Amino acid sequence: MAEKKRTSINVEAPRREVAAPLLNDIRRLIESARQYVAQTANATLTMLYWRIGHRISVELLNQERAPYGQEILYAVSRELTLAYGKGFTDRNLWHMKRFVEAFPDENIVLSLSDVLSWTHFRHIIYLERPLQREFYAEMCRIERWSTRVLEQKIGGMLYERTAISKRPEAVVEIEIAKLREQDQVSADLVFRDPYLLDFLGLHGAYSERDMESAILADMENFLLELGDGFSFMARQKRLVIGADDFYIDLLFYHRKLRRLVAVELKLERFQAAHKGQMELYLRWLDKYERQPGEEAPIGLILCATVNREEIEVLQLDGSSIRVAEYLTELPEREVLRAKLHQAIELARESASRMQTEQPKPVRARSTAKQR
Repeated sequence: MAEKKRTSINVEAPRREVAAPLLNDIRRLIESARQYVAQTANATLTMLYWRIGHRISVELLNQERAPYGQEILYAVSRELTLAYGKGFTDRNLWHMKRFVEAFPDENIVLSLSDVLSWTHFRHIIYLERPLQREFYAEMCRIERWSTRVLEQKIGGMLYERTAISKRPEAVVEIEIAKLREQDQVSADLVFRDPYLLDFLGLHGAYSERDMESAILADMENFLLELGDGFSFMARQKRLVIGADDFYIDLLFYHRKLRRLVAVELKLERFQAAHKGQMELYLRWLDKYERQPGEEAPIGLILCATVNREEIEVLQLDGSSIRVAEYLTELPEREVLRAKLHQAIELARESASRMQTEQPKPVRARSTAKQR
C-alpha cells in the first residue's frame, strides 16, 4: 500500500507542472475579458447618459419648455426610477443635461469614455471654463487618473498652476488639441507654478539642504506634485567644468518630454544670476548627458518668491528655463485661488501686449530694374 501511494504522488506532481502554464493562460484570458467587459460597460453607460442629456436639452429648448423643466424632469424621473432604479433621479437627469452643455461634441465624449467614467465626468462638468474642463478631461485620459486623483488635482487647482493656463486662450486651445489628437504633451502642460510642498513639513528656519533632504525622504509625494512622467535620477549631480566642480540639486528625466530636467532649490527670491547658473548646467547636460533621441535638457528653478516682471524682462517664458514659486505652507483656498487668477490675467495681458508691440515685417525693396 505504501508503494502504491508513493507512485500516486510521483504521477500527480508532473500533472500539476504541465497544468500550471495552461491554468495561468486561462486566468489571463478571464481577467482580460473581465476588464474588457467592465471598460465596455463603462463606455456604454457614459454614452447613454450623454444621449439622455442631449434628448432632454432638445426637448426643453426646442419645445420652449425650459420654464417647466424641473416639473417635466421630475415626472420623467419618477417613471424611469420605477422601471430602472435610482440612477435616473431628477437630480441625475439634470447632471446628464449639464454633461451635454459642458461637452457638446459627441465624438470627443466617445473618445474619452474609454478611460473616463461617469464619476470622472461628474467632477469635471461643473468647472467654470471650457478650456479648464477640456484640460482635466484630456490629462485624465492621458495619465489614467482615478476619480480620487482627479478630485485631488482639481482641489489643488492644477490647471491654474500649469504654465499653459497663463498663455492666451488661442494657444491653450492648440495645446489641448495636440493632446487630444496626438497625445502630445508640451512643457507648458507639465510645469506648474506654484508647487505645493506643504507635505514636506518644513516650518520656521530651514536650509536648502534641509529642503533637499525632506524631498528625498518623501520622494513619492514630490513626484506626485511634479506630475506624471518624472523619474528621479540623481541628487547633487556633479559637473566637472575645467578645474571647478558644480552640483545640480536634483536631476530628473521626463519620459513624455524625452528630456533631462535639472531642478535647483532656492530659499530666496529669484535673482537674475540664477538664470546664468542654470544655463551653465543645461549646456553641460546637453553636451555630456543627453542621449540620442532625447530633446535638449530643461531647467526648473524653485524659489521662495518670484518677480513676474523680472521673468518677463529676462524672456524666460517659453525658454528652456522655468521659474516657479513653492509653498511649504498653504494659504486659505480662496486666497490661493485669487492669487492664481491674478497671475493668469497678468500673464495673458503681458503676452497680448508683447504681441501687439512686435514690429511689423518690412518688405524688402526689389533691386531689380524694371523693364
